[in-house]
Amino acid sequence: MPSTLIKNIGAIIGVQSKPSSFKKGAAMSVVETIENAYILIEGDTISAFGSMENMPERADIIIDAEAGLVMPCWCDSHTHIVFAEGREGEYVDRLKGVSYEEIAKKGGGILNSANKLHLKSEDALYESAFNRLNEVIGMGTGAIEIKSGYGLSTESELKILKVIRRLKENSSATIKSTFLGAHAIPMQYKEDRQKYIDLVIHEMLPLVAGEGLADYCDVFCDKGFFTVSESDQILKSAAKYGLKAKIHANELAISGGVQVGIANNAISVDHLEAIGQEEIDALKYADTIPTVLPSCSFFLHIHDAPARRMIDEGLGIAIATDYNPGSSPSGNIPLLMALACNNMRLIPSEAFNGVTINGAFAMELGESHGSISIGKKANLIITKAIPSLDYFVYAFGSNHIHKVLLNGKVVNNA
Repeated sequence: MPSTLIKNIGAIIGVQSKPSSFKKGAAMSVVETIENAYILIEGDTISAFGSMENMPERADIIIDAEAGLVMPCWCDSHTHIVFAEGREGEYVDRLKGVSYEEIAKKGGGILNSANKLHLKSEDALYESAFNRLNEVIGMGTGAIEIKSGYGLSTESELKILKVIRRLKENSSATIKSTFLGAHAIPMQYKEDRQKYIDLVIHEMLPLVAGEGLADYCDVFCDKGFFTVSESDQILKSAAKYGLKAKIHANELAISGGVQVGIANNAISVDHLEAIGQEEIDALKYADTIPTVLPSCSFFLHIHDAPARRMIDEGLGIAIATDYNPGSSPSGNIPLLMALACNNMRLIPSEAFNGVTINGAFAMELGESHGSISIGKKANLIITKAIPSLDYFVYAFGSNHIHKVLLNGKVVNNA
């Protein structure tokens, strides 16, 4: 098993010497560091780290960090990177004053993406998604969740999930797959919503589960999309096939999505731009992870999720990109951290924990990803020689990443 030694590290950021845990409340501001350090990798796993004074004498491969920082790769727990084309036309419409909901009612938004995806071959979708995946890996992402949801028919939903399976097979990144057939009601079912829900439950779910195409099932529970009772029906059906719940909740209105997610033991409830005290209190007593999406709020020009308030009241949050063609056409996590700090009033250490250890737990990867710990995957970012994590977020217009390692091997070298 080959060994790799990273030496002359200015500081290791995100050490966890004790067993991993999801960070909540005040703990979100705590980031353990070791200055003037080394990391030893055996195969694809971190085997040792510490002060340069105790550095091993030998290794098969030696990487000089040249005083750069070393951090765990980002864990992006909410994306939709398998899509056919961008929606820049709708972007211009919104700049002219047309709302997201108005665009959706006219067959735009998710329905627009579904129409375009229907016409694309699986190979074409795979090629474009693979390029996007490599792009975000180059920006430091090492683990990522990818949703379907731009199919809205059995054939097209399976096509997306098969693309995700191919990405899993051919990428060094760790990938989780989510079935989101309940992303919107197709136009042909507008007068009979239950008929489409029955299609999701009785046709799509058995095929998705039968072919092992998804880890999770998601529903868009919000104003103008799926109701609480419809979401509950779908998530309970998915559970019978062994698919754990995730849920899009409260992006556009206080919808009950948080509560139905918690009731169905959802791993995470995501978006949360519109939540109140009742939702915050419910999350305090649940294992469900609240996930906020700052770049979605930025791009749609809507209210941010109250992340500052949530942390101050003792909650932990994951932070994800929502990379998709309509409401967040970016998988740039360094920029995402700056948005979380500037717009949500987090401090850099809180944003860091949101996209590393907490993001890992939002994909059930907390035991293997998201921190610098012995026995965890050697998914690492080596930065250029910069002074601190605070500087990394503060100087948001510069690319500070020098190398990215996945499974102990360099995959990007700036």
